Amino acid sequence: MLEKTTRINFLYDFYQSLLTPKQRSYMSLYYLDDFSLGEIAEEYEVSRQAVFDNIKRTEAMLEEYEAKLLLFQKFQERKELLEKMKKVLETSSYGEISELVNALEILE
Repeated sequence: MLEKTTRINFLYDFYQSLLTPKQRSYMSLYYLDDFSLGEIAEEYEVSRQAVFDNIKRTEAMLEEYEAKLLLFQKFQERKELLEKMKKVLETSSYGEISELVNALEILE
């Protein structure tokens, strides 16, 4: 569950500008502020089921955006490459650094 929550939080960070204000609000309350479905439903004067359905649809939309745009995947790949570069810098192997820099350029 924690892994899913972390992934959705990252996807939300990358794609929130593509969501409607209502979707942003529900996702923010649910995932970032840790509100329950009932608390969100009460605040918006809708049913708990309506909140649940909206959140599930929004999660699916975020996954679709990621499948098409790959922003989160590229972020993770860049992070891994930067970690490798830090390790290589500690051993001062300049040939390997060049390869890692080229790999980073390809991601962009």
